[in-house]
Amino acid sequence: MIEPDSIVLEHLRAIRGDMGKLVGEMQTMRAETTAMRQFMAGMMTIQEHDHVDIAGIKSRLDHIEKRLELAD
Repeated sequence: MIEPDSIVLEHLRAIRGDMGKLVGEMQTMRAETTAMRQFMAGMMTIQEHDHVDIAGIKSRLDHIEKRLELAD
């Protein structure tokens, strides 16, 4: 017959192994989340830059239209 102490120890070892796997998976998820945040921040920076460029182009186009008397 198996002693109760050894059964408890066996279960605790299994739990420790499972917890170790979970910790590894959590670290991977944390790294992936950080990478996604950095990617999104870069995309937002590019988008803001594009908005500035578009606003500049619109301003220049308005100026050209006025000079050519194409706009009201």
